[in-house]
Amino acid sequence: MARTTGSDGERTEAAIREAALKLIARHGYDAVSMRQLGEEVGVQAAALYRYFPTKEDLLFTLMRDHMVGLIASWEAARPAARDPLGGLSAFVRNHIGFHVARRHSTHVSNLELRSLSPARLTEVLRLRNSYEKELRRILREGAESGAFAIDDVELTAMAIIQMITGVIVWFRPDERLSVAEVAETYHTMTMRLVGAASATGVFGDTPTPYPSPLPAAGKGKARA
Repeated sequence: MARTTGSDGERTEAAIREAALKLIARHGYDAVSMRQLGEEVGVQAAALYRYFPTKEDLLFTLMRDHMVGLIASWEAARPAARDPLGGLSAFVRNHIGFHVARRHSTHVSNLELRSLSPARLTEVLRLRNSYEKELRRILREGAESGAFAIDDVELTAMAIIQMITGVIVWFRPDERLSVAEVAETYHTMTMRLVGAASATGVFGDTPTPYPSPLPAAGKGKARA
């Protein structure tokens, strides 16, 4: 196994990353040793240091790459038009889809900030702030245009981030809701949170409340 896994440098590094995410998410960074990681991948612990000189180097790489990937995902999903309603909808759906597909990576990125040295923590937080700044921009533009009824943009942004990231805590793909259905429901809850008007109301004389979610196909009531 070691020979097969270690015969291709890129494949070995990918296996190390995947195993590290799984082990750290399950046991915590402090409880995972490089020897344990080597056993999981199928290589000697000493071989791991060719790719990551220290355990913290590995953790930092995982957390940095998670944020870089999230930012790139948003850049690809971000609508061209500066429309707050469309922007917030795209942000919520992309955020949920990205994190549900990367459950272990999300757990590590959220729970292991404390394990980084100050300089590396600063770098990860810089990336996180860059990403969350996009949400604050959407909310601020929505408030200024009258599309949203928000008193505190910073607080509202934090509440939304916590809510939509928290999906990974309880969501399981084999249960009654699909990722798309969960994203749709959270999208509606987010629009209510920001006091959004419907598309008709924004441009009409009297804003109307954002509509309730439609029942899921084949179900007789709205999703919880």
